[in-house]
Amino acid sequence: MTIKIYNKTNFHKYTFCIFTEVAADAIKELKLNFKSKSGSSYYFVENGVYRLSNHWGRAANCKWRLLSNTKNVNRMKLGFASWNDFYPDNDYEKLYFIEVNHSNQSVNFYHKQSENYSSNKVLRTSNETTKLIKQIRNLVDETAWVKHLKSDNVEELRKQIIDRLINSNQSFQEIRRDFL
Repeated sequence: MTIKIYNKTNFHKYTFCIFTEVAADAIKELKLNFKSKSGSSYYFVENGVYRLSNHWGRAANCKWRLLSNTKNVNRMKLGFASWNDFYPDNDYEKLYFIEVNHSNQSVNFYHKQSENYSSNKVLRTSNETTKLIKQIRNLVDETAWVKHLKSDNVEELRKQIIDRLINSNQSFQEIRRDFL
């Protein structure tokens, strides 16, 4: 597989990227290079791009996430990404895998070209990944699904089911049957 090289001319075309939040003063000496119709500002440097925006996630035809220090999603935040942090995105290839942090009950997806990918992780398309993340978040937030299952420890059951969901192609219904 040929790895595509991204730069200021093509990073915004069907890509996945995880930006890291940085302090606002990181761009104080930089010249604004581009302002999108939605109000996001872009500052290009040799090794990457700074993006100042109040919206992250889906950005036009891209999936750009911000690793942030704060939970306030309704304010402008500055993120930086190296050109090496951009990966190709599309709707038909199995490009994504899911990781769950059980201690803080967070779930995220990552690209198969990222450094934390290993061949034992199950890859899914963008649509499959989105559906499974939604299902996992419901398992974390709700308890109605526990009804009729054999378990004294709901947290341990939740962990087992979620781990099987992300590490296999089994559906929730198939996994649930094992606990009836």
